[in-house]
Amino acid sequence: MVKRLLVPIDGSDPADAALEFALEEYPDADITLLSVIDPTDVGYGSIEAAPSTFEHLQENAKERTQNVLDEASDRAADHGVDVTTETVIGMPSRAIVEWAENNDMDGIVIGSHGRQGVTRVLLGSVAESVVRRSPVPVTVVR
Repeated sequence: MVKRLLVPIDGSDPADAALEFALEEYPDADITLLSVIDPTDVGYGSIEAAPSTFEHLQENAKERTQNVLDEASDRAADHGVDVTTETVIGMPSRAIVEWAENNDMDGIVIGSHGRQGVTRVLLGSVAESVVRRSPVPVTVVR
């Protein structure tokens, strides 16, 4: 029985589908929505950026992430489900697996992909990496 469920959220259609699946299939679970701010995204980790520019980029990333989490929380509330939200900075697949390990999750529900285009091809699929490395069962939703 799944009591504690982790749902990574990034604002993509597959992540939204994963959230819908989790809300419908596990309405009684304690659901945590996790958003990962990837420091390798363009500009975020730029060494050349002035400190004020870096802080601005960091604030923008946090604001976008909070908006995604707020929208997902509202969707959960529409289903009558209260969720917990968390944000971490790190490489997405590693951060997701570490969160599941460190917080005694019973399972992960993840969208099939979030990134698009060349970046996704070069970096590989976050969902695939999570499936390979996760210590708990993973459901991949298309």
